[in-house]
Amino acid sequence: MATYAVIYDIEQQPTYNRVHVVIRIAILILLSIIAGAVGWIFGIAYLAVPVLAAILIAQKGSRRYLDEAEGNMLMWLRYLFAFYAYLGLLTDKLPNEDPKTYMRMDLQPEGESSAGAVLLRIILAIPHAIVLGLLGIVAVILVIVAAIMVLIQEKYPQGIFDFLRGYARWNARMYGYLAGFSDKYPPFALDTGPEGGTAAMVSAPPPEVPPAAGQSQQP
Repeated sequence: MATYAVIYDIEQQPTYNRVHVVIRIAILILLSIIAGAVGWIFGIAYLAVPVLAAILIAQKGSRRYLDEAEGNMLMWLRYLFAFYAYLGLLTDKLPNEDPKTYMRMDLQPEGESSAGAVLLRIILAIPHAIVLGLLGIVAVILVIVAAIMVLIQEKYPQGIFDFLRGYARWNARMYGYLAGFSDKYPPFALDTGPEGGTAAMVSAPPPEVPPAAGQSQQP
């Protein structure tokens, strides 16, 4: 199973609160009126994350920057993705709550990056930003469908949730690359299942093979 610098996962709730859905619809309408503010928020983050990472790496060095990521860059990214998870109907938890209580966003650093290398990733990650922008159109449509279904039956299909979770996970890996958490270029992969599912299957013990005829079975 492939490993990544940033591991993102979130579980689907059994039911969703209709009141929260109405609130999010109102927020999305308001942000859309204000010149597409949602897109601007993530556009600013796309530039701000590598710039801030480069400043911190230049000040502290790459090793110390990674050692202290839990208290600065990774913490900020968790709140950014908590905001996305709330607006994207992945959870009813408000973004001001501790994201670690309902969302997994862990760091497994891969290599050490210089400040210049991190700044260069603003250009190198453009292909990911373009693909994610196109997938974002699909994600918005699915969020609308999910909102309607929640208003009707307080839940929505697992398939829609899996796509939205996979979209968030792809974004998390890209931002991990922009933040200098990994030297490896992130894959163009929409992984929709729960994190660690493949590992669980790989680690399962092999089935017992019965002894061949004429051989005695060891106690």
